[in-house]
Amino acid sequence: MTPRRILSPEARVALWRSLQTFTLTRIVIALVLLLYFGLDFENGALRITQQVAQICLGYAIMALVFSFAARRQRRFLLQLGVQVAIDLLVISLLYLAAGGMRSGLGILYLFPLAGAAILAPLLLALFAAAVATLFLLGLSVWQLVEGFDPPLMQAGLFGAAFFAAVLVANRMAARLLGQEELAAQRGADLRIQQAINEIVIADVGDGILVVGADGTVFTGNPAARRMLGLQADTSGFLLHAAPAFEPLAEAFDAWLAAPENDKAFVTVKPYREGDGAGDVRGRRDQPVHVKLRFARVAAPVDAVGEAPGEAGERSVIFMQDVSAIENQAQQLKLASMGRLTASIAHEVRNPLSAIGHATALLAEDLHGPAEVRLLKIVGDNVTRVNRMVEDILQLSRKAQPNGEPVPLGVFLEQLKAEFCEIHGLAGDIVYIGDPGGSAVRFDPLHLHEVLLNLLNNAVRYASRQPASIRMFPARDAAGRRELHVQDDGPGITPEVRDHLFEPFYTTSSKGTGLGLYLARELCLNNDAKLDYEYRFDPSALGPRKASGRFVITFALA
Repeated sequence: MTPRRILSPEARVALWRSLQTFTLTRIVIALVLLLYFGLDFENGALRITQQVAQICLGYAIMALVFSFAARRQRRFLLQLGVQVAIDLLVISLLYLAAGGMRSGLGILYLFPLAGAAILAPLLLALFAAAVATLFLLGLSVWQLVEGFDPPLMQAGLFGAAFFAAVLVANRMAARLLGQEELAAQRGADLRIQQAINEIVIADVGDGILVVGADGTVFTGNPAARRMLGLQADTSGFLLHAAPAFEPLAEAFDAWLAAPENDKAFVTVKPYREGDGAGDVRGRRDQPVHVKLRFARVAAPVDAVGEAPGEAGERSVIFMQDVSAIENQAQQLKLASMGRLTASIAHEVRNPLSAIGHATALLAEDLHGPAEVRLLKIVGDNVTRVNRMVEDILQLSRKAQPNGEPVPLGVFLEQLKAEFCEIHGLAGDIVYIGDPGGSAVRFDPLHLHEVLLNLLNNAVRYASRQPASIRMFPARDAAGRRELHVQDDGPGITPEVRDHLFEPFYTTSSKGTGLGLYLARELCLNNDAKLDYEYRFDPSALGPRKASGRFVITFALA
């Protein structure tokens, strides 16, 4: 109970604070005693009792001195011992002046004894109780010797009450002080843990956003702000209010509608000047592909056992920059791609040249319509395979083709006719949205290879019902033209999406794992971007539901 036994600085502060409260209470008691005993009524006028007034006035002055000394916080036990001794002396003098036990002032001893029990060691508090008890008993015995009839039984009961009060108050104070020290220690541990969490969250590479049920962003770590292009003090805005964050807001809404789908992939794109985004604009340099994972914060239960309403719900969005990971995976497999291109150059181009030469020689001798048609098919496929080899070699050398404006509407119609003829499909299976007479900058042969690859994947999983395969242009928040390719199949799971564009990765026993990789590389060589994203279908009827599709984002004209 002494300051030397208290290790926590918070507990030391609590003891000194209690001592200061003790001194302030003494001032109040001194003033009350001065008014109660120093003033008396006689014939309707106030009369000051000289002896009692001097004792009470001196007690008030000593209380002020004790209050000043307690503020300096020096020698705790010495100050407490002197204060308790003065209290006992003053109360004993007032007790004598008022006539002893019959005055009822013995109850005043509980004030200094309670203070000693709370602030002093138990031995010192018991000693003070013993002094007060011996004084009461001694005065009663002296009065009995002098011929008076003092209430000895009452004096004994007061003494027993003094010891009981000291014991109870001391034990309760010890327990409360221990609890306060434990709470202070837990608070220090919590502050340390909070500081560690802040360091970890600030330095972690993944972005973390805390979002409300209505899409309000409350806070985010530095990695999240870097991914989204936010300022350090940006908070309290709605995801739906910033056009650049529309894919992120749609993915969040899709998760709220279907909590079991807690993963998504979106592309955060730069804002466009004048898009009405207000102070929150987002990235300013280039798009970034982000993998999202959602988690709901467990709602605390209040005192009546109820959880907060929807407005108080919080969710956490974990964001991972997949672009950097995909670039690392691509760099790790560049050596394998180099060996593959060298093998293709030697093992494929030479047989292709022989096939092409033999086809030309046969064309000189065969002139029938059927033979000419077959030879034309062979020649066209030799040309296409040779161009594919050239593209692979071009990718390995990172050559940039010269893009030219491609009328999107005419190009898609021609591609649709060719694709349906090759696969024997009805014309209404492939749906083409209105391109609006737009043109994109892209190498036509490269765009043909990219879309043909995506359509071949789509026809493998589509139901082949009318409009089961869809190609429709769109615009993103930054004004870039997009081309969406999707089908009504089951879609690609997030686990497969993690490796979708890696070379040599395939889920088909007949695939090589190079189709989507080459398609993305062709897009990159044309300053475009190819991604698989989960978005809401604006033309879908009924409730909004996110669906996967391949999205080609073309370069700005």
